[in-house]
Amino acid sequence: MARVPLQHLTGRAAFRHLELSVGPGVFVPRPETEQIAGWVLSRLGPDPVVVDLGTGSGAIALAVVQEHPGARVTAVEKDADAIAWTRLNADARAAAGDTPVTVLAGDMTDPQLLTELDGTVDVVVSNPPYVPDDARLPREVADHDPPLALWGGPDGLDVVRGLLRTAHRLLRPGGWLAVEHADVQGTSLPALVRAHGGFTDVADHPDLAGRPRYTTAQSQKRDT
Repeated sequence: MARVPLQHLTGRAAFRHLELSVGPGVFVPRPETEQIAGWVLSRLGPDPVVVDLGTGSGAIALAVVQEHPGARVTAVEKDADAIAWTRLNADARAAAGDTPVTVLAGDMTDPQLLTELDGTVDVVVSNPPYVPDDARLPREVADHDPPLALWGGPDGLDVVRGLLRTAHRLLRPGGWLAVEHADVQGTSLPALVRAHGGFTDVADHPDLAGRPRYTTAQSQKRDT
């Protein structure tokens, strides 16, 4: 029998300065993702607009509004089971006095997603499904984290391809993108961002163990 994640047993997961509710049906936030949230916070001005695509438990979105109360954050989640946890955590943090987060059911690759925000977003952040289909995962992960949060196609980047189109559409010129990835994608994901053609200042960043962990880039001005 696979080990049940400790967070599922306790129903709680720590993330930066938050304690979030988690359980079956939602991806348990990892310590590595705290770094990408910190990077996002470092790029925010006084009243920023932020979109968290594939929010899961809401960890990144809720950390942003807790640490930057002026942020206007929309958290998007496709999985019906996961978004129940998003809403639970968002409601709890709003009741605790944090800036409310807008929670939206939607697919991060949908060309009609959040069209009302096109060209206005300061930061798009995502911890998307990025595990290659042939990867072998620990049973604790494979048996308990939701498949929609894990698997990303043959190279792990199928969802990211659609994500890049959505992010570039949403971002204002000069806005920032931050995407978490597997440690084996420290070259392939930045290359994919460069190949898109709509981003500059593409950089990859390590986690605390020195492994490639997330890619950032700045949106270029669109042709008119």
